[in-house]
Amino acid sequence: MKGATTNICYNLLDRNVNEKKLGDKVAFYWEGNEPGDSTKITYRELLHKVCQFANVLRSQGVKKGDRVSIYLPMILELVVAMLACARIGALHSVVFAGFSADSLCERILDCGCSLLITADAFYRGDKLVNLKQIADEAIRKCIDKGSSLKKCIVVKHLGREEIAVDGTCSKSPPLKRLCQEVQEKKTESSQRLHPKTPWNPAMDTWWHELTRGASTECEPEWCDAEDELFILYTSGSTGKPKGVLHTVGGYMIFAATSFKYVFDYQPEDVYWCTADIGWITGHSYLTYGPLANGATSVLFEGVPTYPDVSRMWSIIDKYKVTKFYTAPTAIRLLMKYGEEPVKKHSRKSLKVLGTVGEPINPEAWLWYYRVVGEERCPIVDTFWQTETGGHMLTPLPAATPMKPGSATFPFFGVVPAILSESGEELEGEAEGYLVFKQPWPGIMRTLYGKHQQFETIYFKKFPGYYVTGDGCRRDKDGYYWITGRIDDMLNVSGHLLSTAEVESALVEHAAVAEAAVVSHPHPLKGECLYCFVTLREGHEFTKNLTDELKKQVREKIGPIATPDYIQHAPSLPKTRSGKITRRILRKIAKNDQDLGDISTLADPGIIKHLFNGRCDTNQ
Repeated sequence: MKGATTNICYNLLDRNVNEKKLGDKVAFYWEGNEPGDSTKITYRELLHKVCQFANVLRSQGVKKGDRVSIYLPMILELVVAMLACARIGALHSVVFAGFSADSLCERILDCGCSLLITADAFYRGDKLVNLKQIADEAIRKCIDKGSSLKKCIVVKHLGREEIAVDGTCSKSPPLKRLCQEVQEKKTESSQRLHPKTPWNPAMDTWWHELTRGASTECEPEWCDAEDELFILYTSGSTGKPKGVLHTVGGYMIFAATSFKYVFDYQPEDVYWCTADIGWITGHSYLTYGPLANGATSVLFEGVPTYPDVSRMWSIIDKYKVTKFYTAPTAIRLLMKYGEEPVKKHSRKSLKVLGTVGEPINPEAWLWYYRVVGEERCPIVDTFWQTETGGHMLTPLPAATPMKPGSATFPFFGVVPAILSESGEELEGEAEGYLVFKQPWPGIMRTLYGKHQQFETIYFKKFPGYYVTGDGCRRDKDGYYWITGRIDDMLNVSGHLLSTAEVESALVEHAAVAEAAVVSHPHPLKGECLYCFVTLREGHEFTKNLTDELKKQVREKIGPIATPDYIQHAPSLPKTRSGKITRRILRKIAKNDQDLGDISTLADPGIIKHLFNGRCDTNQ
């Protein structure tokens, strides 16, 4: 697409406001963590806020090609910041607000960000997250490692009621609109926990102070279609996060087109994708895809179970949501509370249901179809990756006959194949490696700063094919079924985690000599982490040590990587060449005695000890 010129922000906002006359249409209904805490923004208002912040970025010295790190909760300022970067040709790198200071630091350093955007704090359910405190710790670590990070812009989110005191809030973040009933329901503890924001005047500036008085007009930076748009990090099998790079033209076309057809988008729809914008689903199907189509979306800050387990269904009724896109993990979580919390809300507005992030088991699919959709809403079970930019395998609603648990068929222009271990293309019914045979518009262009690694990871194993890293089965009707990761990756609640990254966090503890991490089936999360640790001489395996190790992983990576099980291993099963045999560890974790060939093991005797020392996974 090189040689064509465009600007994605212009296509998402200016075109919809000025050419399509959608200025007064709602772009987002924002629903806060607390029920009753909500606001909305139209396309015209969003355009004005984006232009204001784009002017702020330029005033801070940000220019085309610069990288900006965004570490925010699910608030409107997150969308504004992303689109402001895109408007001036800067690359945004959004970091999920559940990640630790170490994870944030690593991502800032890798892409050489000069500016960070964060918030004071936010509530996730009843849990307070001191985001600025975590960001400050990351900034300190970055500076210690020679980072060029110069500035931090802070959104006053938790304390945003204070902004209105002098009447200057017209250009500031949306005010909290808590009704009296909700105010009274708030516990004393949640009212009490309003932390003072740590502040470094040399580095920090408030968002609302910078945007106050900024012009609502900003000429977009016209970009080549192959110019860089954003970097989004995904876990790598080596343990180091990979900076997936997407470019303007191809990504825009693929996100816009797949959104339109996979969700059968109609102008009167109200669409809700529950994904966090810190993940690719939130980029493609909460920000870029819907806005490119002039859609109205719901942006939700909270969690499915707060203040009660019917929160999602009440939001669907409140905004009359027609198209709903969520993860199998959320469906399994809500399934366990039964049908009553769902059925006390009408959900009659729903027309299409979608799932994303991991393969959905047939039981969850059927519950979603029968209970949530009342057998009248088609389900689009979508398979894709951070690297693909958009949907690769998916049904089209009301057009594709559904099979519970199958991602069905390829999207337009996508040519899948299933390969054997030797690289032979398998025809008909088959199971093997899922690959793609030709490029599509949304394909990643490289790994930021690591093009050789990009070629090795995705193209070396089977030359001439894009290698997904996923296993796949094709049935006699030609339907595709994703069977899970083939490489050393785990899919926990739809989040891809590297076993090497978790192992690295564990062995940083003074007591741990060696660690191996494998996946274990989990009724809610799909997969969870089962860890084997070998201790250094002089250390004892205790409950306290287990708690310390879980805390260590949480701090190094984030809560999503917290191990569910940690087993003491006197030693680990290895081949004679010293390679850990994870296949056997997976069997031990599942208490599966059918180990297959163990003749290559250096010490087969260790297996009995490991089976005897298994964690109780039935609790």
